[in-house]
Amino acid sequence: MATLNTFTPWALAVALTLGGACGGAQAAYVDVLDLPAKASALVVHSALRDVALAGERLVAVGPRGHIVYSDNQGQDWHQASVPVSADLNALVFPTALEGWAVGNDGVILHSRDGGANWAVQLDGRQIGALVAAHYQALAKAHPEDAQWAQFVAEGQRLEQEGADKPLLGVWFADARHGYAVGVFNLILRTDDGGSTWVPMQDRTDNPQGFHLNAIRAVGDALYLVGEQGLLLKWDAGQQRFVALPSPYPGTWFGVFGKPGEVLAYGLRGHVARSLDGGQSWAKVDTGVTQSITAASLDSHGDYWLFSQGGQVLRSRDGGLSFAVQPQVPPAPVAGALQTGANATVLVGERGVRVLPAR
Repeated sequence: MATLNTFTPWALAVALTLGGACGGAQAAYVDVLDLPAKASALVVHSALRDVALAGERLVAVGPRGHIVYSDNQGQDWHQASVPVSADLNALVFPTALEGWAVGNDGVILHSRDGGANWAVQLDGRQIGALVAAHYQALAKAHPEDAQWAQFVAEGQRLEQEGADKPLLGVWFADARHGYAVGVFNLILRTDDGGSTWVPMQDRTDNPQGFHLNAIRAVGDALYLVGEQGLLLKWDAGQQRFVALPSPYPGTWFGVFGKPGEVLAYGLRGHVARSLDGGQSWAKVDTGVTQSITAASLDSHGDYWLFSQGGQVLRSRDGGLSFAVQPQVPPAPVAGALQTGANATVLVGERGVRVLPAR
C-alpha cells in the first residue's frame, strides 16, 4: 500500500491519456467481482463518491473498487487492498476499526482494520437467491398470505438478471446491526456484523419500488430517502419503515441533522426541515438550483450543504437559512465530512479536497 503522490492537472491528464491508449484490446474479460482493484498513484485525483471517519482516520470510496485512507487529516493518502473493482458508492464506520462499503453489482465489503484491507461479505450474484429463499420460507409458513408470492417472484427475477444490483447507501448502529439499501426498494439487514443478511422489502412503505438512495440516523430516529419524494422512518412498534409526508415530489439524496432537527436534501437545490421527527416539513430556500448531493454537521452545530455544481453552503441558524461560501473554488461534490478540527473534507469527480477550518 504505497503513499499517493500529488500530480499537476497537466501530468494527470497526460497519465490518463497514455493509460487509455495503452489498454490491451485483447485482454480477456474478468468480472469486476473477481478482479481486485488496481493500485494507482492517481486514485486520489480520480472520482470518489463518499468519505467517512474511522476513528481519526479518513476513508473514501469510489469507482473501480478504489478505497483510500489518510491518517494525517488528508495530507497524505494510501490506497487500500480491495478484492473487487466494482464501483463503490457509500461507506460507514460505526467504530474506529469496523467498517462497511457498498456499491454496484450488489457488493458489500467489510473492513476490520480501519479501512486498510477489505473482504467481500455479499455480492449481487447471491442477492437474488437470498431474497427468493427468504420469501419462499415465509410463503410456506403463511400460505394464506398472498403478498409473499410477489416477493418470491421479485427474488427470482433478481436471480435471473444477474449481479447488476447497485447498493447506494449503508448505515450501522454498531459493529453488529446495520442496513444496506439500493435500487428498486432493495434493502438488507444484518444483526451479526454481516455474516448473514436478511431482505426487508416487505418492511418498507414503498409499494412502487422506488430507489432507496440513503439511510441515516438522526438522534434516535432512522430515516430512508429515495426518488419521487420518498421519505421513510423506522417504526419500532410496527417493525417497518413507514412513509412520511414529503414536501417535494422529486428525488431526495440524503438526510442529516441533530436531535430534534432533521433536514432532507435533494434534486434542484431542494431542502426541507422538520422539527417533529418528519411528521411535518418546511421548505428551506437554499438560493441554488443545483442538486444538493452531500451534507455535514460541524462541531459548532452548523450545517453544511454541497451541490453537484460545487457550491458550498453554510447554516448558522439550525437550517433555517443557508449562505453560499463564495471563497470556496467550485468543484462537484459527492461526499463530505467535517474533521475533529473542523476542516472540511470533500470528495467528487476530481478526487479529494480538504478545506481549512472556518
